[in-house]
Amino acid sequence: MNKPSTQSPGLGIGMVLLAGLLLAFCPSGAHSQANNSCGDLRNGYGPFDYRKDKTKLPIVEDSHFTPPVEALLRGVSGPIGAELDYTLRAFPNHHRALMAMIRLSVKAKTVKPAGALYTVECYLDRAVRFAPDDTVVRLIFARHLGQTGQKEQALNQMSVAVKQAGDNPLSHFNIGLIYIELGQYEEALTQAHQLIAMDYERPELRKQLEEAGKWRDPPP
Repeated sequence: MNKPSTQSPGLGIGMVLLAGLLLAFCPSGAHSQANNSCGDLRNGYGPFDYRKDKTKLPIVEDSHFTPPVEALLRGVSGPIGAELDYTLRAFPNHHRALMAMIRLSVKAKTVKPAGALYTVECYLDRAVRFAPDDTVVRLIFARHLGQTGQKEQALNQMSVAVKQAGDNPLSHFNIGLIYIELGQYEEALTQAHQLIAMDYERPELRKQLEEAGKWRDPPP
């Protein structure tokens, strides 16, 4: 298992990804229940889809994924890792909880924080198995893989995210930003050009490409 990255996740991309949580995504397909080294997805409560089962969220978030837990300040009745684990077993694709688990791993300098039943990469694997069509999960996973030196695997996740993005401009924008983090400037430029074609321009993506000397205007 790879060691966690010592690089803290940037606030910019984190905020962009969180903004994407407000968008509606397609319903997920059948959820895999196959056992592997990252555990079976069956759970006493759930599992539920973070994007769709909003009425089920309060019973988990009010007791386990509280603001102090998300901020990595303190757990409710045990270690922060245990609170995040409960949340992610009930909602495997809980975007904010996945990002919090990654941050906790970096903070604690371990791939399996205290109280967690699985490694960070396992929670991401479980999220993909549970909701393979969840573009945000793919992007969170790809960014984590890139930060832990697994670029090829990160690009595999990115290629799926590109296919899933469809006509969602915010997804294409996030994909472009992560491609820049991965050093894939041509792919990022393709996303930027696609956003222009969609009449959805965000200055951040173009600015980063210009600063890297990789910007080109789209062909007429």
